Amino acid sequence: MEGILPLFKPAGLTSHDCVFKLRKILKTKKVGHTGTLDPDVTGVLPICIGKATKVAEYITDAGKAYVGEVTIGFSTTTEDASGEVVESKKVDRIISREEMMKVLQSLTGEIEQTPPMYSAVKVGGVRLYEYARKGIEVERPSRKVTIYDIEMLDEREQFQGETISFRFKVSCSKGTYIRTLAVMIGELLGFPAHMSNLQRVQSAAFSLEDCLTFEEIEKHMEAGTISSVLRPLETALSHLPKLLINDKVAEKVKNGALLQIPEHFKTSNGPIIAETEDGLALAIYSKHPNKPGLLKPVKVLRNDME
Repeated sequence: MEGILPLFKPAGLTSHDCVFKLRKILKTKKVGHTGTLDPDVTGVLPICIGKATKVAEYITDAGKAYVGEVTIGFSTTTEDASGEVVESKKVDRIISREEMMKVLQSLTGEIEQTPPMYSAVKVGGVRLYEYARKGIEVERPSRKVTIYDIEMLDEREQFQGETISFRFKVSCSKGTYIRTLAVMIGELLGFPAHMSNLQRVQSAAFSLEDCLTFEEIEKHMEAGTISSVLRPLETALSHLPKLLINDKVAEKVKNGALLQIPEHFKTSNGPIIAETEDGLALAIYSKHPNKPGLLKPVKVLRNDME
C-alpha cells in the first residue's frame, strides 16, 4: 500500500493517535502524519503510507490554512478553550470592525511568535508541554513565521459585550501557532484572549473537501476499494519545481546520480523534483554544497518503475 490519505481529524485525538488507529485499520505499519495538530483541533491531516512517508516533510513544510474563532475577554494556560483561565478583563468598550481589521492587517507578513508552554517545541531536549504539566516555566525561543493572509469571516460592523468572539481564516507558513495568534490579536486590542475553536482547512495541496473520516476509510477497507482514495505521493510535491527527465537520465536518477543544473534552475535554492514525462517523481534534488553547477539527490523516491 502506497499513497497519501487525506484524513479528517476529529476532536479529541492527537496526530499520533490518528496514526496508531490507521495502522490498525489499514493493517500496515508504515504510516506517518504530516505535522502535529492539537487534540482539540479538527480538519485536514494528510497521512502518508508506504513509500509516501518519504515525502511527509514536504507536506509539513508547505503552507497551511485555518478557520478559527478568537474569544476576547479572558486568556488560558493553553491559549485555547481547554486550558484554565489565567486572566480575565471585561470588554468595556465597543470595538469597531475597522479597528479589528487594522489589528489583523498589522499581523500579516513576517511576525515573531513565542511558542506556548503547552506545545511540542523542545527546550533542553524536553518538550515544553512536559515542563508545563509539572508547573515549570522555562524561557522559550521566539521564532519567525509568515502570515500570508487573514480574512475576517464575521460581518458585524461593531463588537460589544463582556466577552467578544469572532471567526477568521488565516493562511500561514509552517510553525505558526494559531493559538498564539489569537492571544496576539487580543493584546493589540488591549484585552486577554484565547483561541476558542480551530479547524485546519488546508495543508499543502489537500483541502477539507478531499478528506475522509475514519468510518469512510474503514468502509473502503471492507470493500477492498482503499486504493481508489489514496493520492499518489506526487500530490505532496505539486508545489515544488519539476525537472523533466527522459528515460535514459531516469535510470541514472534511480541510482542516485548527480545532475547538471539547467539554466532556468540556477537561481532556485529549494528542493527540485526529478520527474519523468509520465509525471512520476523519481527523486528530490538540491544544489550540491561542494560542486557548483551540479544537483545532488536528497532522496531517491523510486529505484524501480513500479
